[in-house]
Amino acid sequence: MSIDLTKWIATVPGFPKEGILFRDVTPMLQDPESYREATRQICEYCKSVGAEMIVGPESRGFIFGCPAAVELGVGFAPIRKPGKLPRETVSCKYDLEYGSNELFMHKDAIKQGQRVVIVDDLLATGGTAKATCKMIEEMGGVVAGICFVVELSGLPGREVLEGYDVHSLMVLSDC
Repeated sequence: MSIDLTKWIATVPGFPKEGILFRDVTPMLQDPESYREATRQICEYCKSVGAEMIVGPESRGFIFGCPAAVELGVGFAPIRKPGKLPRETVSCKYDLEYGSNELFMHKDAIKQGQRVVIVDDLLATGGTAKATCKMIEEMGGVVAGICFVVELSGLPGREVLEGYDVHSLMVLSDC
């Protein structure tokens, strides 16, 4: 029996600011069957592209990337915001649909030639994923793929990530 994962995504208008229609994945996390199914689908994709390492941007990338890494028997590297990682890092600035930020990764997180899959909850403008790709490539890793739980149609995320293998478990409207 297939689980309709779309019914586990809540829509929150005006968050984090007016004009934004926020897609919230936390209801999926509260339902073990849908969370397990999302993790299964992420693992299936990661296997198909030969993932040797999973990275996940703070914080929902941790929530979906960690269980997939454990299931696959590969490592996980966190992508963090400023001031969160204690050792030497690489960084990349990026734009969000409602602002900008900078991401950091431990400099020794990725090995030369390692096949890496980025796992995150949502593809909107693609800035977070693109910045993560740049850091992985700067360290000599290969971006084998990028996997999102939700992709918002009508936003430029997929175009920003042109040239990368992008996979989404579901596509929802941005309005």
